[in-house]
Amino acid sequence: MNVYEFVNISAQIFPDREALVFENRRYDYASMQRSIIALAAGLRRLGLGPGKRLAVLGTNSDRYIQLFYATGFLGATFVPLNYRAKQDELQYLLEAAEVNLLCVGGQYHDLALAVRPSVPSVGEMISLDAPKEGMRHFETLMVEEEDLEPAEVDDDDLCVVMFTAGTTSRPKGVMLRYGDFSNYVFSTADPASEDDHYTQVLVAPFYHIAGLTAIMLSPYSARRMVVLPQFEPSLWFDTVQRERVTHAFVVPTMLKRLIDEPRFREFDLSSLEVLSYGAAATPPGVLLRALDLFPKAVGFVNAYGQTETTATVAMLGPEDHRLEGGPDEIERKKARLRSIGKPVGDVEMRIVDPDHRSLPPGEIGEVALRTARAMKGYLPAGGQAVIASNRDAEGWLYTSDLGWMDEEGYVFLAGRKSDMIIRGGENISPEEVETVLYRHPGVEDVAVIGIPDEEWGEQVVAVVVPRPESAGTLSAEELIAFCRERLASYKKPSIVKFVPELPQSALGKVLKVKLREQFQALAH
Repeated sequence: MNVYEFVNISAQIFPDREALVFENRRYDYASMQRSIIALAAGLRRLGLGPGKRLAVLGTNSDRYIQLFYATGFLGATFVPLNYRAKQDELQYLLEAAEVNLLCVGGQYHDLALAVRPSVPSVGEMISLDAPKEGMRHFETLMVEEEDLEPAEVDDDDLCVVMFTAGTTSRPKGVMLRYGDFSNYVFSTADPASEDDHYTQVLVAPFYHIAGLTAIMLSPYSARRMVVLPQFEPSLWFDTVQRERVTHAFVVPTMLKRLIDEPRFREFDLSSLEVLSYGAAATPPGVLLRALDLFPKAVGFVNAYGQTETTATVAMLGPEDHRLEGGPDEIERKKARLRSIGKPVGDVEMRIVDPDHRSLPPGEIGEVALRTARAMKGYLPAGGQAVIASNRDAEGWLYTSDLGWMDEEGYVFLAGRKSDMIIRGGENISPEEVETVLYRHPGVEDVAVIGIPDEEWGEQVVAVVVPRPESAGTLSAEELIAFCRERLASYKKPSIVKFVPELPQSALGKVLKVKLREQFQALAH
């Protein structure tokens, strides 16, 4: 199914319902549909169609959404790019995806113009903001054409090339098909209804799978999207209050900045019904503070997913976030807050050993998934062939995430396979050590890494951000002793380093590769 149909169906049923808000521009479903068709007509004159690829380098906007649906209308492939990429990184992304048209936000004009001569596949560049020499302007692309029909696509046709974060290696281009997105939307969202009052604020960047799938779920259900160009706490609060937002998604760094906002209690958050979070591990202290500060009527949802599976595959729902009941029940629920919950309806999940055999509850192994919306594969640089995905003949996708499942089916992550520490022949899960350190009242944030050691193979190093009130008084010896009392001796850190903050990606994932580089000198 063509993704454009998500908008088309809602425009037929609820043409006058407000669909999209960005700054001072507002669209109902009928006008949103007209703008997409007019844009598609202009892009077709530039040669966009099946087999061609359009990329966007820019922050979230209404035009970003229009470009996505216009690309789908034409049966082409959409390539959202990380706007934090440097020149050599951008060149790599454009070459890997073999981009034909590049649409650029104003603050990235100079970067795009500098890269263009090195990427011959890029035939045209389009400015999304002010006119720029050497680029066409977005507004000139709108063309009124009668009888323009959306392209017919097969479910296996390539819809999106989305690059991974590249936290452990160069970003990989994940190939997602039209059928992957329709499978996800149909299994996740409800069809449009007469009495729906749902309004979602969209702040996750659209180059991330959580951001991109959000712009499909809302139109399918004829719901309202309020788009913010980037995250800023006071703007987010103002928007929730003014637009009566009911649903939101944030990454852990955003959640922390929200609860640290001095004016938090001045805002009216009474419209907010669901606050989802994910894309990286959330420090327990941050989550507990958020549960305490936000109105009790807000349902929290932890959403775990991967680009390779077209977004969410497991969820920890609102009921598991309500710290109610007797003391034992509250402690069980607090422990469960470290989990990603259970697989969603269209996903099977197992924990497997290196030979891909299922492991019993409590044992750490690799998280394996099976779903109809798993990626086609990875696109290598040059785009000449598909790199085989980590999927076997039975459809199981091996994620490289380590985890374990409890007796009730809740899944807990234990880090990436590449992050596993091997000390004296024993495997040590960094997340297990981090979980213990988070219990110390003086620890704000922590990352555990391994560095080479001649005698033991690797040493366990804890990189700790102390709480403000503990800075200068918290000692390495205290934390090592704290771990010794709660972990097997070989798992305790042998080195503790204090830092003001951990290096993170735009979505809050700790960049452990940078920490290993930073503390490599400690190796002996």
